[in-house]
Amino acid sequence: MNDLIVEDIKSKIYEIRGKQVIMDSDLAKLYECKNGTKDINKAVKRNIERFPEEFYFQLSNIEYKNLKFQIGTSNVNNHGGIRKLPYVFTEQGIAMLSSVLHTEKAVKTSIQIINAFVLMRHYVSYNIGRISNIEQKVLEHDNRLQLVENIFDNFKEKNNHLFFKGEIYDAYSLLNDILNKAKKEIIIIDNYINKSLLDILSRVDKKIIIITNNYNNDDYLKYKNQYNNIKLIVNNDFHDRFIVIDRKELYHSGSSFKDLGRKCFEITKEIETDVLELLLNKIDLIYPFKQDVQLNITRSIN
Repeated sequence: MNDLIVEDIKSKIYEIRGKQVIMDSDLAKLYECKNGTKDINKAVKRNIERFPEEFYFQLSNIEYKNLKFQIGTSNVNNHGGIRKLPYVFTEQGIAMLSSVLHTEKAVKTSIQIINAFVLMRHYVSYNIGRISNIEQKVLEHDNRLQLVENIFDNFKEKNNHLFFKGEIYDAYSLLNDILNKAKKEIIIIDNYINKSLLDILSRVDKKIIIITNNYNNDDYLKYKNQYNNIKLIVNNDFHDRFIVIDRKELYHSGSSFKDLGRKCFEITKEIETDVLELLLNKIDLIYPFKQDVQLNITRSIN
């Protein structure tokens, strides 16, 4: 029997009740029984003690309907008009059937059928193994992906930072991190500026504009004698504290920068761009940045 016939046998093997089986009508064709399934059923009845349920069983109505749905009605309807539900044989049942039919054709064909069962088991086992490996790889991939996401989450900037009384170092550490993000310009709005903030700004090599209404003039004059990175603007239009980084990022502080960590407060990154635009429009009315830049250019030319 060639490989084509073996493939044909494999196409007739179905899984029912967790077992691989062949229908009695398909066996009758493979054995070339003259009377079809009648010859098979007679042989089984004469030797019924050799055919326990794990060798041979009759399909239930639901199982038969599911089988028809699975493989197509035309493939299973050719069963003598289906006056009764068909029987199916397991691998062990086929081996036993060949011994009770007493025909050379049945013996030779049964060997090929059993070989087909073996091939089917190897195929299923191999693919289950492949599926298991794939599932394992997917699981490992998901775990690695989750690990990477967790790492990025740890580095990802948070928009809200809440500090409690006494967390002075953490608060000033965050302020330094925000200021160090600037590439060109920092705008600070705070009605109370003192030496502690000036100490921090002395280490920032960027253009800084401070809008305030209350500051120590002596501290500022001493600072200006040594550093030239600050432009101080006196204005009383603001109540809250803000930091604008390169006119692209806006931070709001619930505490004056001179009092960070002394009481519970929050520093929040404002993600709404329209809020930043409104604030910048207000700042431009107070301090004409473009005009200042133009003056600097004119002075440098002169």
